[in-house]
Amino acid sequence: MKLAVVPGDGIGKEVIPAALRVLDAFGLDIEKVPLEIGYGKWERTGSALTDEDMSIIKDCDCVLFGAITTPPDPNYKSVLMRLRKELDLYANIRPFAPLANVKLPCNKKVFDFVIVRENTEGMYSGIEELHENVAYTTRVITRKGSERIAESACSIAKKRKKQITIVHKANVLKSDSFFRDVCIGVVKRNGISHNEMLVDAMAYDLILRPEKYDVMVTTNLFGDILSDVAAALVGGLGLCPSANIGDKHALFEPIHGSAPDIAGKGIANPIASILSVKMMLQWMGRETEAQVLGRAVDSVIAKGIVTPDLGGSNSMMDVSDAISKIINVLP
Repeated sequence: MKLAVVPGDGIGKEVIPAALRVLDAFGLDIEKVPLEIGYGKWERTGSALTDEDMSIIKDCDCVLFGAITTPPDPNYKSVLMRLRKELDLYANIRPFAPLANVKLPCNKKVFDFVIVRENTEGMYSGIEELHENVAYTTRVITRKGSERIAESACSIAKKRKKQITIVHKANVLKSDSFFRDVCIGVVKRNGISHNEMLVDAMAYDLILRPEKYDVMVTTNLFGDILSDVAAALVGGLGLCPSANIGDKHALFEPIHGSAPDIAGKGIANPIASILSVKMMLQWMGRETEAQVLGRAVDSVIAKGIVTPDLGGSNSMMDVSDAISKIINVLP
């Protein structure tokens, strides 16, 4: 197994090494290929992600990714958008369930849902024009893209409660009517029960009644926004992992950004990156190791070994080291 390691910018340079220490505790035969990619590289060389970088990544099985700073500069091209498109990582999988012993800021209800976000088109298709007095962004929704993200949602739903919520804005956007109709067709063919929600109503109801939902499938922008809403329910972005899955490659990353305000202070929460490693282990077929990792995270939180965002006083490496030590003693 060959793993491309891309820390990126800001706290990405801290949380990814912390996550790798946890991965190393399992002693697996994984070849790590470190790559410098991101805004820092762009500032120095004029290119955040080179063709050579892409070639190396395509030669790897999967990617462990940190975070990227994206400046408000029209000459800067999004690294993640290029990776998702060129690797065809069309399914962004973001699970949300409270971790044991984490104080929930918004809701004390028990919930466990997954947001399945189309990852390569929609408002993030990258087709834009910027002029002096007007700017254009083209929203692309294709049958192929809608069908395969719906199939991904069905695959996940079949292993859970077999319930899918299709999230859209079809009352305003014709392209969302198309997305909804294609998704309904796929869901029915798979024998999965479904309902649908307008995205604004979904954001409202997700806060009030998260326990109602199991698997949500939606378009790129809506999935991005709803994921941050959901992160508040579980205790913050520092706890939320994600997987970007394609037919040939996969990329695993925390959903948080580069957080330049706390970069270099050693206080970033590494749990999102560590749980992204858990998702990577599951993708590799290493379910036993993934479950051990999850139990180790729960144990460390229960002991109160947490970073300041969770009310603790521990450093990022304190958390990472504690999880690694528990992995070494768990059966």
